[in-house]
Amino acid sequence: MTDTLLVTSIEEGIGKTAITLALGKAAKEAGKTVGYMKPKGTRLQSAVGKTRDEDPMLARELLDLDAEMHEMEPIVYSPTFISEAVRGRENPAELRERVVENFEALSADTDLMMVEGSDRLDTGGIVDLTDADIAEALDARVMLVCGYGTTGDADKVLAAADQLGDRLDGVLFNGVTDSAMDELVDDVMPFLESHDVPVYGALPRVQDLAGITIGELARSLGADVLTNEASTDTHIERFTVGAMGGNKALDQFRRTRDAVMVSGGDRSEVQTAALEASGIKALLLTGGFRPASAVLGRAEEENVPILLVQSDTRTTIDRVEDVLHSGRTRDPDTVTRMQGLLADGVDVDSLLGLSE
Repeated sequence: MTDTLLVTSIEEGIGKTAITLALGKAAKEAGKTVGYMKPKGTRLQSAVGKTRDEDPMLARELLDLDAEMHEMEPIVYSPTFISEAVRGRENPAELRERVVENFEALSADTDLMMVEGSDRLDTGGIVDLTDADIAEALDARVMLVCGYGTTGDADKVLAAADQLGDRLDGVLFNGVTDSAMDELVDDVMPFLESHDVPVYGALPRVQDLAGITIGELARSLGADVLTNEASTDTHIERFTVGAMGGNKALDQFRRTRDAVMVSGGDRSEVQTAALEASGIKALLLTGGFRPASAVLGRAEEENVPILLVQSDTRTTIDRVEDVLHSGRTRDPDTVTRMQGLLADGVDVDSLLGLSE
């Protein structure tokens, strides 16, 4: 009988894909026959539903699968799909049947099916296909992947556990900083378990798995690097927008860390303010406007790369957000690194039933 584990999360960019594939790879290396499915594809190339979801393709490579993309990802959850569903032009029962039929075909002769869920538990609700609904339809146990910053995050975990009900097999915290780890392990995890929420464990934050390098961002955006490219190996995890000038901008920039600042290329005062904030690791200038020579010179002195794109600021922000949320999952080396973190921080044999 096939064991099915659905991996879901309550936030984007938390490592869900890397964890899903790393667990599948560990089971395969232990001699299990492993399958993969991502019922709802949400990484889209266009509003009408062309998928660019690379997760199933990486699963094919790492798990040596021969299934086609449309089999592993039966629903492309695009804005057009959502609009059609709201207008009553998508049949929830037929969609559910499609998911189940594809799952049955993919899971035939497998010991373990890894099912990758969505970044949010409410995704799919308009067609009765949230991850909780899918877990019920596929008779899957559920792993909930969460980040952790403060004790207040326990509220989110309890709410998610309530939504998943008896299907929840355990919670895995990922990307936990050293400063937050003791509190999580000593206080929050025992609290959750006392409220009948099982916890697998907590994985530490690893710098080169968090975010992407400035060079990777430049390549993803097709940006020109106007400064010394030697400094583009620095990692960034977030972005901030230079939408104001003077001291207000500097105050904003000083409150962030490991960030790229996005602004129009003609906003010299904003660029200068960004270069004074230690948390700004790169400037991304839009509209094809090259910065003033004084800004370029200061950036070279501070070793802060300046990237230039032709697109407008709004379009650029959307693209940066997408690249950062996608992270570095679509890389076999990243999955292997995650596999090592799981082996160190979680009883993988027990989680996957490998010792049975």
